[in-house]
Amino acid sequence: MKRFINSVLVPGLIIIYSAAAFSQSGRPAAVQHTPKALRPDIRIEKYMPVASKAVRLLFEPKSGIFYYTDFSGGVYRIKTTLGNPESELVFSAADHGITRLQGAVFSGKYLFLCGNISVNNNKGTKGRMVRYDMSYVEKPEMTVVFNTVEYGTNATTFDHGWNALEASADGKYIYANTGARTDHGEVQDNRGAYPNARDNALTAKIFRFPADAKDLELPNDLEKLKSMGYIYAEGIRNAYDIAFDAKQNLFAVVNSSDYDHNEDMFWVREGKHYGFPWVMSGIENPQQYPDWQPNPDTDPFIPRSSHAWTVKYFRNDPEFPKIPAGVKFSPGVQNLGPDANEYRGHSGKILDGDNTGLTTSTFTPHSSPLGLVFDTKNALSRDFKGDGFVLRNSLGSRSSMMKPFTNEGRDLLHLKLTYDKGSDNYFVKTTRIMDSFNNPTDAVLVGNELYVIEYDAREGSIWKITLPSGSGKAKKVKNN
Repeated sequence: MKRFINSVLVPGLIIIYSAAAFSQSGRPAAVQHTPKALRPDIRIEKYMPVASKAVRLLFEPKSGIFYYTDFSGGVYRIKTTLGNPESELVFSAADHGITRLQGAVFSGKYLFLCGNISVNNNKGTKGRMVRYDMSYVEKPEMTVVFNTVEYGTNATTFDHGWNALEASADGKYIYANTGARTDHGEVQDNRGAYPNARDNALTAKIFRFPADAKDLELPNDLEKLKSMGYIYAEGIRNAYDIAFDAKQNLFAVVNSSDYDHNEDMFWVREGKHYGFPWVMSGIENPQQYPDWQPNPDTDPFIPRSSHAWTVKYFRNDPEFPKIPAGVKFSPGVQNLGPDANEYRGHSGKILDGDNTGLTTSTFTPHSSPLGLVFDTKNALSRDFKGDGFVLRNSLGSRSSMMKPFTNEGRDLLHLKLTYDKGSDNYFVKTTRIMDSFNNPTDAVLVGNELYVIEYDAREGSIWKITLPSGSGKAKKVKNN
């Protein structure tokens, strides 16, 4: 079987689109540390504690006020009283109807929220997005953007739901990621409630909606969704964060499967297909082959500690869907190192791209990249100007699946992206600049200040990181 695909040769550089994987199962509890800078020109300070299960951090540029959300549907405004930032609950799930809230973004005067609601006695789900007109200060006005039809959730940790949101710079469109409801395309029937259900037309994609859309109902029908013009890109397992750079290129960082795939970063373009569930990080999903018999003794890409192996989601699967006719897969951004570029090679051995001269697509397996941001205002110093940054949520030394690759993780990576005309793709130099976060999930860059929010089951934190500045003028955070 040809495991590695889409290999290309660039003068002076051999490239293999290598492997990445992520599982939400068994994630260890946060280890309480104070994050530390790996450069002397970066400062870190505790900004404030936040509510439990915090997920998204937002900044409303016009007012200069921060907001954050929690997984259960809470939306909080951060106010500063006597010099101390404090949070106040603005909306709850009872207000907007989203009981599993994972996506939030400001666009002009509007706040967009998205996530999932449970139906059919918690056996099924619907995706939902709402829009608040925040100019109504006393009582913001809510409009439903869309609800999906019902489809099956599942009884595992792999139902990722509707999560990341991003707004176009002109305010005309809202982009929404909907993650896979499977680990790698297997049947997830929720104990028989939705027979033979795998991924569907409403999962593993990035959608684009007019910002003024209202009361849409999204069908579970791929051709209808395409004819409606809402599907932007396909074949993306779970882009838990998406962001535009200064040139309005859309990038996504992806949590991959329990197989030892690397974690992809994609340059997301309209109409492209990025491979899931047939290819992740340039490696074919072996379950698509009817004669595959999974066994960690013969296939080192299967971690014995993975949830998917333990519950037998890696299986002989003759009914696995075939690759759609005429579809060409687009590869991930290629990591040049020096950091986060470990991978599992053809032989099954753990390798480092710095030693082999190979690039990876894109980050260390099972590292869970989150909190993607770009210096779109060119506010940072020369070596950071216009660049990207991303968090890794997993810590190798405490993750049984990531540990074979590295003890590092729960860090902040600097991303210096360059476009390569020959491959019509981006390459990235990746450098660790901070580590020892507790459980980082999202970030916001305001001028030269990066704010990072951490998830905890009891009380999370927001950290303020001051990066070296350039000539750009920072947007001030309002003390109100």
